[in-house]
Amino acid sequence: MVRTPLTPEERERGERLGRLLREARGARSMTDVAASAGISAETLRKIETGRAPTPAFFTVAALAGALGLSMDELIGRCAPEAPGVPGAPDASIAA
Repeated sequence: MVRTPLTPEERERGERLGRLLREARGARSMTDVAASAGISAETLRKIETGRAPTPAFFTVAALAGALGLSMDELIGRCAPEAPGVPGAPDASIAA
């Protein structure tokens, strides 16, 4: 099975997610957060650095729970803005 290459927008969204997770983690260790989410520290490292720009939904949900973030907040901060509407997520992502 051949995986379709990611678009530049998908890569950018993954980088935004990684930055958000790093910020939310703050002073907590990567190992502590990963264990709380039930994932490996290496998986968290890949997500935070953008090397895994499209993590599984349940991985993102587990990280959000471990970090005290809502999924709505993640979507709002990671989705690209709709043209002409600052702060509004792109309708194709939000739908």
